[in-house]
Amino acid sequence: MGQSLRVLSSKRRAQLLVRLNEEGRASVNALARDLGVTPSTIRRDLARLSVDGALVRTYGGAAAGTAVPGRDTADPRLWAKRAIGVAAAGLVEDGQTIAISSGTTALELARRLVDRRLTVITNALDVVGVLLDRPGIELVVLGGVVRPSMHSMLGHLPELALRELRADALFMGIGALSAQHGLMNDAIPEILTDRALRRASTACVVLADSSKLGAVAPAYVFGIEEVDTLVTDADADAGQVAAFETRGVRVILAATPERSTSST
Repeated sequence: MGQSLRVLSSKRRAQLLVRLNEEGRASVNALARDLGVTPSTIRRDLARLSVDGALVRTYGGAAAGTAVPGRDTADPRLWAKRAIGVAAAGLVEDGQTIAISSGTTALELARRLVDRRLTVITNALDVVGVLLDRPGIELVVLGGVVRPSMHSMLGHLPELALRELRADALFMGIGALSAQHGLMNDAIPEILTDRALRRASTACVVLADSSKLGAVAPAYVFGIEEVDTLVTDADADAGQVAAFETRGVRVILAATPERSTSST
């Protein structure tokens, strides 16, 4: 019987992926209706496939492929972001309250937390989609004005909510960072929400693949002195790593299939 159930689950998930690949995205209710199962069964399937990287959870459903919904092409740095997500998940302890920002690398972390026991504060709808209805996750969603391209919620509403909240650590994706110029983004509206997330958190863990190190973006978020740990991939330039370490930042190089993990 157990083997039969596994076969049925495997076939259903394969059918689910075919449907998403054909249509691009679908809601939980539509998938449940078409596959003849309950919405809770579909949610479990989506959570499993999301962790495997076969699809992207969205609010109320899922989208095909590994790109964040709303973006036309697959992410060439996905391998690095997945490795960073795995390494960052190792820093999270059950029972903690953590904040997770928006961004594709932060989303990879969320996918590795689905079976953990945590309180998660987030302004990212994609993170909400991954962690929704997970029995061990107490999810605190910061409402606000949705930024469509990133599915993040911004404005004074999340900033007001964060005055009432506290987290053990913020896990934060970022567009660019350097030891000299600090954290930067290309999205000016994101700045105040990111700063509010940092103020509400005891520690800050930045999740950034090596292409972001030493880069410059127009919007200054906050200084490198606000960062406790940087998780990046093993392609990180040694000079950049040394510069961050000199400023007191712990740097973790995430393992990839070709490399082993090293940290300082």
